[in-house]
Amino acid sequence: MIKHLVLVGATLLLSSQVLWAQWKPIGNKIKTSWAENIDINNVLPEYPRPIMERSEWSNLNGLWNYTIQPLGKGIPTSFDGEILVPFAIESSLSGVGRILGENKNLWYQRSFIIPSKWKGKKVLLHFGAVDWKTEVWVNNVKVGEHTGGFTPFSFDITQALDGSKNTLVVKVWDPTDKGTQPRGKQVSQPHGIWYTPVSGIWQTVWLEPVADHYITNVRTTPDIDTNGVKVKVETDNDRVSDKFEVKVFDGGQLVAMGTSINGLPVEISMPVDVKLWSPDDPFLYQMEVSLFSEGKRVDCINSYMAMRKFSTKRDEKGIVRLQLNNKDLFQFGPLDQGWWPDGLYTAPTDEALRYDIKKTKDFGFNMIRKHIKVEPARWYTYCDQMGIIVWQDMPSGDKNPEWQNRKYFEGTELTRSPESEANYRKEWKEIIDCLYSYPCIGTWVPFNEAWGQFKTREIAEWTKQYDPTRLVNPASGGNHYTCGDMLDLHNYPGPKMYLYDAQRATVLGEYGGIGLVLKDHLWEPDRNWGYVQFNTSAEATAEYLRYAKMLKEMIGQGFSAAVYTQTTDVEVEVNGLITYDRKVIKLDEAILKKMNEDICNSLK
Repeated sequence: MIKHLVLVGATLLLSSQVLWAQWKPIGNKIKTSWAENIDINNVLPEYPRPIMERSEWSNLNGLWNYTIQPLGKGIPTSFDGEILVPFAIESSLSGVGRILGENKNLWYQRSFIIPSKWKGKKVLLHFGAVDWKTEVWVNNVKVGEHTGGFTPFSFDITQALDGSKNTLVVKVWDPTDKGTQPRGKQVSQPHGIWYTPVSGIWQTVWLEPVADHYITNVRTTPDIDTNGVKVKVETDNDRVSDKFEVKVFDGGQLVAMGTSINGLPVEISMPVDVKLWSPDDPFLYQMEVSLFSEGKRVDCINSYMAMRKFSTKRDEKGIVRLQLNNKDLFQFGPLDQGWWPDGLYTAPTDEALRYDIKKTKDFGFNMIRKHIKVEPARWYTYCDQMGIIVWQDMPSGDKNPEWQNRKYFEGTELTRSPESEANYRKEWKEIIDCLYSYPCIGTWVPFNEAWGQFKTREIAEWTKQYDPTRLVNPASGGNHYTCGDMLDLHNYPGPKMYLYDAQRATVLGEYGGIGLVLKDHLWEPDRNWGYVQFNTSAEATAEYLRYAKMLKEMIGQGFSAAVYTQTTDVEVEVNGLITYDRKVIKLDEAILKKMNEDICNSLK
């Protein structure tokens, strides 16, 4: 037996060495230090959905077979090679580095094992995100389809399983900027502020066993004014016999609980000495959510929530201010695009994913504007844990950008095709649904700078009605319509208040863009730009402080929030606080921290 185990171990070791020999990052572009630590047998191994966690799961990340074929071809019988999932095929870390294009399909294939202890349970196949149209087969049985590049989806594959060993095939079509779908800053020919395409699987793929009847979603709504919280528990199908139970814990101590039947939300009264969430004290309560059917507990998930409130209110000078927990708070943070030189949309490791948020806190900011991209679930959990407010953009698309003779107010909007409008509405709703329960989300931003902007009043009003617990920034720097909760101005390079709204909060949604070129940390050595450029860190830091002092004066004049461009360099943009490879902090962190904290605390 011992000899057999040694032989098996040696075989596994040899197999691992062969895999390592076959896979390597592609291309000669700069890379992060985390890329060197990737274990292809253990890629992004962390549980992918901390806000709704079960103990049993299986990670399908790693090397898959892949091929690229013309549109219209059936399931392939042979493949071009191996790709490292979940890195987009255009990325270095995929090991492929090929552009897909709108006239071809990307096919993936791998086998997977169903553990014997999962026998008798349903099995769900989860995708964190795939860009853009996805079709899936298990053992040649089609199990589902999905469109949308930024939201999670799953399929019940139980009936397609064939014993313990099974085969999974995934087909992807992604037209990038040749289609009507939301895509953010991806273009076929990257240049300037437009970046490399991201096609295919770019977030974790995983399996999860569940009971015959199970929880599919938990929608948590805190209310600090009534000192309560409502938890809407959604299931695979509604049953009259269902009962929901929610327990709330402070550490290991049970502090509140509630139950409901007949599909109603669970309403919970919180303790009198309730702890509120804020950037200074990001306290999270733990939750245990149980589903009872016919008198038996059939499912249980672990979650968390926070007691906090986002709102606006007029101050003693008549200026409409953003508020957190019924107190004025100047929200100040960087424009965060979430791109990586080696993984594109996908951070190479979980430590890397957390790094940008940690540095944002280290710089003294209290907010992040997540710019026309949606991150994996773990990113939002880290914002919850570290105390960062998030303004969440909708990824733009269609004829992006098309300003349509933009005016300061009530400009001409884009006329979208029915297909384009349907794509937008579907994905915007899915984004709000999947992010609804994260405490950090404070503002929804449907449009950026009129890129694809259409039916602004209707979209803003729908967003506010669908989620009245958040603020709505209807068009960040775009055609300005008198709707939503904010008037959002963009001005480069320095801050400027050229418009003011006495009925809504006036915010500076983008400014800055101070460029600094650092040799050996550039995406392209000879093609780089920032809105303004300096030669040294000291010069760039001094310019940052000059803008910050101007901004601080404008807070008294009416600004209630501001967004600095940007967290990191991105491809040929060199206006980040940190280099694209995350190896150098470009400006003086200690000096920025002092100034930024002063700005964040200016209304307290």
